[in-house]
Amino acid sequence: MTTSNPTIRRAVPVRREISLRMREALHGYAFILIWVVGFALFAAIPLYETFQYSLNQVSVTTGSIELSFVEWANYSRAILTDPNFIELLIGYTIETLVSVPIVLIFAMVVAMLLNFDFKFKGLFRVIFFLPIVITSGPVIKELTAQGAASAPGIADVPAVIDFLEQLPRALRSPTEYLLTSFVLILWFSGVQILIYLSSLQKVDQSIYEAAAIDGASGWATFWKITLPSLSTATVLNAVYTIVTLSHFSENKVIQYIYAQTYDIQGGIGYASAMAFIYLAVMILLLGIVYFFLSHWARRGSR
Repeated sequence: MTTSNPTIRRAVPVRREISLRMREALHGYAFILIWVVGFALFAAIPLYETFQYSLNQVSVTTGSIELSFVEWANYSRAILTDPNFIELLIGYTIETLVSVPIVLIFAMVVAMLLNFDFKFKGLFRVIFFLPIVITSGPVIKELTAQGAASAPGIADVPAVIDFLEQLPRALRSPTEYLLTSFVLILWFSGVQILIYLSSLQKVDQSIYEAAAIDGASGWATFWKITLPSLSTATVLNAVYTIVTLSHFSENKVIQYIYAQTYDIQGGIGYASAMAFIYLAVMILLLGIVYFFLSHWARRGSR
């Protein structure tokens, strides 16, 4: 029996589309549910206790942990009277804002090259992803100690020295970091390359064929088709890169906070306050980058 009512015929595909979207949403929630449960069980309580420590002067004895409530004194001390911490935060912010575009551009270019059909393509994918496997824990610490993650000789070139001296003091250290740690920055591109590569493989090739028939150049195809297709992946990669750089074990801010934990003038409470300030700066960076890139992604999808 067929339905002659056009309203009913239109309603059936709409209901199917809603059902499909709901099923996809449920699958997405199922994937993130594992992380939510894990965070609630293993991270939420320690995070709350760390915040409690940040509001207290913490004294660790052999039998217990003694807390002396000082309100926001640890936070005001870190922001107003600790120039080293503020300088490290400014350097971290500038270094992150400089490193993220470099990682994204490098990852996008490599992903586009790996998307071509050539021999040993799988081997090259493994080569670019391999640093992600080894840049963790004691391995990256040992490589950094031996100088394998940097090129310090670049900063000793006379032309580079003159260039750095002409920069403002706030930009001098991040620029030197960029020049000397370029290898380390590129080591953080493996996951981003895979994300870009998977996004490129989802682009309908008929769009490129239609553009070629219309006489579009390769440059125009990149700006009008490829780059807008990667807009969502770019937002995801930017967020992932900021988080990765922010909790990297060789991060100077993290090292300073860790050192303050065992310092007589610092302590667990003071280090906890600095950790939350650092978290706030990282969230602010994520918000700024996400706002601009998501706005660009919405414009690119129109």
